[in-house]
Amino acid sequence: MRRLVSLTLRYLALIGLLTLAACDTGTGDANQQAGGPDQRTLTIAISQFPSTWHPMLDAMLAKSYLHGLARRPVVAYGPDWELQCMLCTELPTLENGLAEREELPNGDTGIAVTYTLKEGLSWADGEPVTSADIRYAWQVGKHPKTGVVSQQIYARIRDIEIVNDRTFVVHIDRVTYDYNATVPTPLPRHIDRAAFAQDPAQYRNQNAFDRDPTDPGLYLGPYRMVSVQRGVRAVYERNPHWPGKKPEFDRIIVRAIQNTAAMEANLLSGTVDMIAGETGMSIDQVLALETRHPERLQYKYQAGLVYEHIEFNLENPIVGDRRVRRALAYGANRQAISEQLFDGKQPVALHNVNPRDPGFTDDVQRYPYDPERARALLDAAGWTNDEPGQTRTDANGKPLRLTIMTTAGNRTRELVQQVLQSDWDRIGVDLQIVNEPPRVFFGQTVSGRDWDHMAMFAWLSAPESVPRSTLHSEQIPEKGEVGGQNYKGYANPRVDALIDRMERELDDEKRVDLWHQLLKIYARDLPTLPLYWRAQAFVLPRWLTGVEPTGHQYTTTLWVEDWGVRDPDATDQSDGGG
Repeated sequence: MRRLVSLTLRYLALIGLLTLAACDTGTGDANQQAGGPDQRTLTIAISQFPSTWHPMLDAMLAKSYLHGLARRPVVAYGPDWELQCMLCTELPTLENGLAEREELPNGDTGIAVTYTLKEGLSWADGEPVTSADIRYAWQVGKHPKTGVVSQQIYARIRDIEIVNDRTFVVHIDRVTYDYNATVPTPLPRHIDRAAFAQDPAQYRNQNAFDRDPTDPGLYLGPYRMVSVQRGVRAVYERNPHWPGKKPEFDRIIVRAIQNTAAMEANLLSGTVDMIAGETGMSIDQVLALETRHPERLQYKYQAGLVYEHIEFNLENPIVGDRRVRRALAYGANRQAISEQLFDGKQPVALHNVNPRDPGFTDDVQRYPYDPERARALLDAAGWTNDEPGQTRTDANGKPLRLTIMTTAGNRTRELVQQVLQSDWDRIGVDLQIVNEPPRVFFGQTVSGRDWDHMAMFAWLSAPESVPRSTLHSEQIPEKGEVGGQNYKGYANPRVDALIDRMERELDDEKRVDLWHQLLKIYARDLPTLPLYWRAQAFVLPRWLTGVEPTGHQYTTTLWVEDWGVRDPDATDQSDGGG
């Protein structure tokens, strides 16, 4: 019976992809229908839309993707997973002398890291990008009332010393292995500082990005946003003040299409040219699309650091009980989800570290599908029943009824919810599905810690990213407030200490050992239920070149100036897979 249910869900997934959906009625360049690209405009489909345009106020992948077109960090991990300069002239290291240990007033050792901005950098209104913009971003980030996520990262910077307009020194209060990646991304001080100076507590609602996201002075990348329709589309045009390589396209239109069947219909009709791999269609949908249209488009698959999981609300007494969390893990047939929904291309996650990362270990507590063990754990937790197939109750007759939330319209997540609902029903858990539009789910529910039991979404990280923001107890935001990203409310002093030590350990072997210790605790405590490692699936027109999937949090749009149009007379060398 279990096999039949899983196969039926897989069948429904394919039917969902074949369903006729109304295309976006907005104007678009039907490049595919015309048999070739309009070399002036590229239209991209994504599945979500930002809840705020400020780059520091929440961590939403759709926003990172859009900002990749028009903004740049000082440094970033490239498609090769190596740290590289984007705005600086040379990556500072201890070896080249641009990073130096320094004694702190309290006797501890910190580090001073010197960066020099590339010559000619300007905001899109013509105002130069300077060291003062870096220092201003740090001031906003570390202020306790602005509501910036991951404030601990800004707090560990003691000062940013301005040497001149292009050179600045970041003084960090400790020596960490990622010392040269701890540098703020510039904010436009000349436009934004008035809102911050007036009232930091209201900055979240009054900042320049949300007041007028089309102000050219907010952008310093190859493109600038020229128009936006909230929840629908954003339009970008070339930044005339960009000093780097001139991008190929005059205009890029990004459309938000939350329903993935509608997204496919728009793609096949030519209303959009490509689907973003970072936040577009799921891999099972793209695999089905490639089966039906193998030659029409190019398909790229990139496994990486996208961790699909279920975040428990650990303050809730039901899922706050580790025995219940373990029972849910044993009662979920995650291997069947991986194999039957994704053809095994999205492997089950043991914990929150990807097998490609150096800190990975498989020597941890495991949770294979074992309904009998799940039932025993629920019995031990006080959730019992006398008749198989019935919902369990506690001693007062309260039913074991849990809710799970995710992004509405994401067909794959909704299918996974249905599989879990069926699996957990077999162990006496009544699972209620309550989903919300992505903008509400991420912008209010998750960031405000406003869900009852379980929230399903993904974390996307950089290589070997220490999980301070998501696991350290200092990063638990107050309910309804913003701050860190430890939304689950996980607090373990041993994990806190390991995170602190990992960040400071420069010896690779010793740091790996600390990772292994942390992962053993993580798997034992199970503060989240790991589901699978997502593979990004890119659907591109055959004429588009230069899109290199990264597999981590830095999106392909950060290298948009390298995208181009294939010479129609050249031999077709497009990638069919990956």
